[in-house]
Amino acid sequence: MSKPTVWISRKLSDNTQARAARDYDVILNDDDVISSADDIVAMSARADAILPCHSELFTADVVARLSERTKIIANHSVGVDHCDLDAFRQKGIVVTNTPDVLSDATAEIAMLLMLGAARRAPEGDHMVRTGSWKSWSPSFMVGTQVTGKRVGIIGMGRVGQVMAQRCRGFGMEVHYHNRSQLPSELEHGATYHPTVETLLPVSDFVSLHCPATPETTGLMNADRLALLPAGAIVVNTARGALIVEADLVAAIRSGHIAAAGLDCFVNEPGGNPAFANHANIFMLPHIGSATRETRDAMGFRALDNLDAFFAGSEPRDRLV
Repeated sequence: MSKPTVWISRKLSDNTQARAARDYDVILNDDDVISSADDIVAMSARADAILPCHSELFTADVVARLSERTKIIANHSVGVDHCDLDAFRQKGIVVTNTPDVLSDATAEIAMLLMLGAARRAPEGDHMVRTGSWKSWSPSFMVGTQVTGKRVGIIGMGRVGQVMAQRCRGFGMEVHYHNRSQLPSELEHGATYHPTVETLLPVSDFVSLHCPATPETTGLMNADRLALLPAGAIVVNTARGALIVEADLVAAIRSGHIAAAGLDCFVNEPGGNPAFANHANIFMLPHIGSATRETRDAMGFRALDNLDAFFAGSEPRDRLV
């Protein structure tokens, strides 16, 4: 019996691609180029399954044009805002994702951004690298202390809960907003806020960990940024669409927001050139899950979903 054909749309970890080649006929993207809509449609005629990343955009139009051959989309990501799930549902194509396995890595990046933004890491690094560090005084490079401060976490799912654990290690007072309150054994003393509007005024730091949906797009706009205490710091490792970027720039310029740490942007790749004018915005190129361990785990989780599907079982992480 011939093996199912799987198109792996981006270059994944060596271990992932080796396992995929063992169990499937694979079509690889060794040049790691981003596929256009037409590329995706063309490849669907050659593959029984597609293993994409968030860089492949499955709009309603793309989904409608997919070949009947493709039966499952096994995403190499937790977020699926690049997929029109309703369109997939109507098309009868199964969609899965890779939850759980990237929570630690993403929370690490969130803490890096929080600490780096608070303690002016980009400015200090630039100063030493360029040889412009010429003096020292008690008023030199004074930043914001993280230890003992209040953190507001928006989205208390897997990543948000790990972030809360890391923040408690710094003695931070944890507040959170979620679609529903967690059971007390998962809160670990965190304070629940039924609305974002009650959370923000008590958040010296706010860290975003919710998905990008029609309800959360533009969540952090001028009005909500104004609710934060003066000197607050904004951290985003979720999706760029959660922040109205022009409003964040305005809040940074006014001094109401002291700093920001961002791993994701409205436009990716590339980011927002307006942010580059502000040394107190610490930026990374969407690398929240970029560790060797996590990349293997994500690839294996996606392949687990494919294995279950082609064995006639329900994929563990089925969304549609």
